[in-house]
Amino acid sequence: MMRFKIDECLPGEIADLLRAKGHRVETVKDEGLTGSPDSLIWKVVQSEEFFLITSDLDFSDIRLFAPGTHNGLLLLRLSKEGKTHMLSYFGQLISNFKIADWEGCLVIATDHKIRVKHPPENL
Repeated sequence: MMRFKIDECLPGEIADLLRAKGHRVETVKDEGLTGSPDSLIWKVVQSEEFFLITSDLDFSDIRLFAPGTHNGLLLLRLSKEGKTHMLSYFGQLISNFKIADWEGCLVIATDHKIRVKHPPENL
């Protein structure tokens, strides 16, 4: 079981998909953090030792979010906008990949590929 935090820019149903797989999930919205600066959200995620799932490009800088310095970060960058497409894509993602292997990684998922940046082996 993993612990996930879902950013406010994503449909809340993503939390339901993860809960159905047995994971513990909290959302930025449910915690009253909607509209908070990214720095505060990141600080909360790190203090709670959660894996963040977002589509906010502010979290894409590998220098700021280096693999191995956090519990994990999944950035969803899909070409089609909309809740239906996002939920369909995410459902396939968690069915086809073992997301527990992404703990501590920076993962960028697009419609065409998934890039997983692993922590350095000497950490």
